[in-house]
Parts: sequence; structure tokens; C-alpha cells
Amino acid sequence: MIQVLEFALAVIIISASGVMSPGPLFAANISHGLRGGVKSGIKIAVGHTIVEFPLVILLGIGALSLETFPEFRILISAFGAVTLFVFAFMQIRTVLYGGKDSISKPRQNPIITGIAFSALNPFFIIWWLTIGLKLITDAMLIWAFAGILIVFVMHIWMDFVWLGGISFLASKSTQIISNSNYKILMIGLNVMLIYFGITFLLDIMS
Repeated sequence: MIQVLEFALAVIIISASGVMSPGPLFAANISHGLRGGVKSGIKIAVGHTIVEFPLVILLGIGALSLETFPEFRILISAFGAVTLFVFAFMQIRTVLYGGKDSISKPRQNPIITGIAFSALNPFFIIWWLTIGLKLITDAMLIWAFAGILIVFVMHIWMDFVWLGGISFLASKSTQIISNSNYKILMIGLNVMLIYFGITFLLDIMS
């Protein structure tokens, strides 16, 4: 029992480095949360889970490694950058030219956002191929193949709590900011997405 509690605590502490780190998914979550509240955060977490679960399984069974697909980082970075640019420009265009009604209603499906911003985020993939893989390996030493599911469950609830909580807080902020400041905030968030897209491209060239 003590071993389980110690491992769970380690997973929570280490997972926080990935779950709570600022990134495109975090910025997009706030953007959706401003208009959709906690439900949008939960939906983004669902999309994130759709990508994360099979990734963890593949890592656990040893079917995914840098050696078998060395070009994956370049492809993910390139597609990820394009996705971020398209999403950001669509959001900015909606805020500037879509009218008042379009500001209050998200154009993009939060689940699709969660899938795209997870699958095409090279830093998310790298985290699981390095730090996350160590957690999976340790869990399998204790519980064999059941360790794959155990470490995933210990990790994934944090994504739901974090993304849902942030989107909830974001939705409450709309009650204290004016419409013009809301537009500025939305543009600022999407400029952040453009910045992350640029970092993805720079990652290719480094």
C-alpha cells in the first residue's frame, strides 16, 4: 500500500510538469473557456485523452520509439505549426469581423481542438517519450502490463481537473471585463498560439 501511495505521489508531482505547463493547449483552453465555461475544458480534456491513451499504450508495449520513426518530430512540428497558425488566424478574424454574436459562440469544436493541439504538439510527444516513459516503465516493474493503465489513470485525472478548472475561471472573468477588453484578451491569446507555432518551426531548424 505504501509503495502504491509513493508511486501515485511521484506520478502526480512529475505529471504536473506536463499538465500545468503553458503551451498551445493551455491558451486554446482559456480561449474556449471564456465562451464555453467548464464544459469546454472538459471537452478539450476528452480530445486530449483520445490522443494520450493510445500513445501511452504504444509506449507501454514498446511499439513506439525514436529509433523506429526518427522523422516524427519534424513532421509533428511542421503540422503543429500550421494548425496553430490556422486556428489563431481564424479566431482573430472571428473576433475582429464576426460580430457580437460570434464572439460568444466558439467556432471550433473543443474536442477537435484537444485532439489537434495534443497530437500535433511535439513537446507533448517528447514529454511522454522521455519523462512519461520512465513513469510507465516504473509502473510496469510493479504491476506488469496493468501498470500501463494504472499510470495513465493516475495521470489523466489531472488533465480534466486542470483544463476544466482553468476554463471555469476563464468563463467567470467575462463578467468583469468589457467587450473591448474581451476582444483584446482573445487576440492576445491567439497571438500566443502564433508564438508557439513559431517555436515549433524553430524546433525543426535547431
